[in-house]
Amino acid sequence: MLIFLYTLLFHHLHLKVENTLCRMMGDPKYPLLSKNGDIIIGGLFAIHSRETLPSFEFIQKPQLLSCSSVNLRDFRIAQTMIFAIEEINRSETLLPNISIGYKIYDSCGSRLSSMSAIIALMNGPEFATEDSSYGQSPIHAIIGETESATTVILTRTTGPFKIPVISYSASCECLSNRKNFPTFFRTVASDYHQSRALAYIVKHFGWTWVGAVNSDNDYGNNGMAIFLNTAHEEGICVEYTVKFYRTEPEKLQKVVNIIKQSTAKVIVVFISLIEMGLLTEQLSMQNITGLQMISGEGWITAKSLITPNNFRVLGGSLGFAFKKNNIEGFSDYVIKAFWDTAFPCSRGDQADLNCSRYQDLLVLKNYNEDVPEQRYTSKAYKSVYAVAYALHSLLKCKEKEGCEKGLTIQPQQVVEALKFVNFTVKFGDQVWFDSTGGAVPQYEVVNWQLDSDGSIQFKPVGYYDAALPSHQRFLLDTKSIIWAGGQLEKPRSVCSESCPPGTRKAAQKGRPVCCYDCITCADGEISNETDSNNCQQCPGEYWSNTENTECVLKAVEFLSFTEVMGIVLVFFSLFGVGITVLVAILFYSKKDTPIVKANNSELSFLLLFSLTLCFLCSLTFIGLPTKWSCMLRHTAFGITFVLCISCVLGKTIVVLMAFKATLPGSNVMKWFGPAQQRLSVFAFTLIQVLICVLWLTISPPFPNKNTKYYKEKIILECSLGSTVGFWAVLGYIGLLAVLCFILAFLARTLPDNFNEAKFITFSMLIFCAVWITFIPAYVSSPGKFTVAVEIFAILASSFGLLFCIFVPKCYIILFKPEQNTKQHMMGKTQTKSY
Repeated sequence: MLIFLYTLLFHHLHLKVENTLCRMMGDPKYPLLSKNGDIIIGGLFAIHSRETLPSFEFIQKPQLLSCSSVNLRDFRIAQTMIFAIEEINRSETLLPNISIGYKIYDSCGSRLSSMSAIIALMNGPEFATEDSSYGQSPIHAIIGETESATTVILTRTTGPFKIPVISYSASCECLSNRKNFPTFFRTVASDYHQSRALAYIVKHFGWTWVGAVNSDNDYGNNGMAIFLNTAHEEGICVEYTVKFYRTEPEKLQKVVNIIKQSTAKVIVVFISLIEMGLLTEQLSMQNITGLQMISGEGWITAKSLITPNNFRVLGGSLGFAFKKNNIEGFSDYVIKAFWDTAFPCSRGDQADLNCSRYQDLLVLKNYNEDVPEQRYTSKAYKSVYAVAYALHSLLKCKEKEGCEKGLTIQPQQVVEALKFVNFTVKFGDQVWFDSTGGAVPQYEVVNWQLDSDGSIQFKPVGYYDAALPSHQRFLLDTKSIIWAGGQLEKPRSVCSESCPPGTRKAAQKGRPVCCYDCITCADGEISNETDSNNCQQCPGEYWSNTENTECVLKAVEFLSFTEVMGIVLVFFSLFGVGITVLVAILFYSKKDTPIVKANNSELSFLLLFSLTLCFLCSLTFIGLPTKWSCMLRHTAFGITFVLCISCVLGKTIVVLMAFKATLPGSNVMKWFGPAQQRLSVFAFTLIQVLICVLWLTISPPFPNKNTKYYKEKIILECSLGSTVGFWAVLGYIGLLAVLCFILAFLARTLPDNFNEAKFITFSMLIFCAVWITFIPAYVSSPGKFTVAVEIFAILASSFGLLFCIFVPKCYIILFKPEQNTKQHMMGKTQTKSY
């Protein structure tokens, strides 16, 4: 009904103007709507949206251009201009006693018709003379055009004549160039802000894979270029960028095919209304639905696109729209103009009788809703008032006293005055122009939705206001959005699925950066965010968990008393202590027997004591390394083993000296008696003590966190400090062991029945074998196994000495007591007692 109302109104006004001026409809030399006044403002609107070109075969007189398809939105905007002018003419404060007239031309949405209308506007009823620019201009300003492309033509044409152009809709960033367009102003913001905001919306919803379609004109190309630059900055990839113009059906079909074959579920469109109508028609015909449209203000609130078929394609669309305002009185003005003409029966005494034939339309008589969306109309309203305020300042108008009518106003003066206008219209908006001739960017974010009654509405779901602080400029109510296809969940549009934490993105060769593979982070590296570009290396004492999502403290490893290996080693260590103590007890109980008294029983008990210390010192290697335990374990090991070897060495020397003493005339035992034996043991041990003291003084062992062997765990160990000190301690033990082995080997053939030198030889052979094997095992064993190897060497060599030297004697004491006699031990050789 509403469309029908506007159609009737348009035809009424059209016929009214035609009858008044008696001019042919469609003749570009004459305005479609006009009114005389003291000052004339021009208007250029695409009241028709299609143009049929005449034949250019030059075989007959050229015909006039034929315009068709009424564009109700632009017609409504033209009515807004007339409404604002009439409102100003009635004002007693703004341009008092000055009447404003208008000349409104129909550009038919065509560059050719627009150019013809511009020439007609600038020349007035007659063509411009050579010096016309020095007199009063036929027009003082032009309101228009709707589209940026035709506005560029309009402004370039009028620019040399300094005629100001004030647009209510042309938003192309190209028009912000004051050098190229010094006389251009607009009550809308540049597309620079809108295009960037479109990229921010795409980024906000996590869409990284989008398609891009634009009109192949100044509006579409400039707006899309800004969007693409911003999208690149924000990490958004564009699968395709295509464009077409309304007169290029082949390109349009190519665009549709690309959209159909693409994988992007979101399309950013920077298209004017007419191109969007053509694109939507083709998408609907090919049943291409379910794509999420993100748009600028070009068509997002166009009621002309609202059809059931179009909603299948455009339902859920999201885009920017100019702020919606209600111009008080405008709806009544439009309805009354229509009513007075369409229902003449409503006047007179016989109104009810005369109107009986209009019963179907009488339901519209009380129509008082906000007829249009009044988004563009409010911008046109502001444009007219901006011209009026500029003229008001030039004509030196005073309230209720009128203006100085004798003043000659040139368009250039209006241009300068427009730069300084600053006023507030009756619905509260402040109007002023920035340095580029534009307005402050303020947009609503609207969403195409079905209302409860099944009608289609443009529901506001957010806003963008550049006048607010940066953190408050952009707001979206995501929960209120209905997405494409009527879905409540936001669509996904990505080239590759998100990489979960624990992985990183690896670009696919030859494809955009949004197309990638997900690579698991290496051990010791993490990523704790979705879609990480890189994995982060964990700090020194940290390692990645199994999911590679966080750094955790590395596992600490040392040979503890609670683990199996530690328990086993402790057991054998204590077992060795126990056996040694039992042997000592046995020897003490049999201390008066020959086998115990042989070779100085004092050395035997000292040897058993040193072996007990050797077994016990292995316990210092188990447990958490500390400063004192590290120093104790190596020095205790070195000193106790030297004490042990010194005792064995003393016993070996005693065997050799005893044999020499049995020879006629020999008296060597007096040089190696018990006192000398004790002194030798003390002297040998003292040397090791001095080595250990020197080691601890210069560079002692200390606890260390070793990350050399394992990256995923820390080995707590005792660093040697000075390796020279460590090897000096081991070397001295080895030197005594080798010396003892050589002497025992030389004494192995002595003729006693019980020759202890044989058992010392075997014990030293085992001792040397263990420690020779220990060296490569110690160097190559990692972590706590190094400590375990060292303990094993201590225990093995200690058990070797204990078993080889004392087990044969214990066997005789316990099981062969008849052999524990002096005669048996001496055999045929007469041994001197000592």
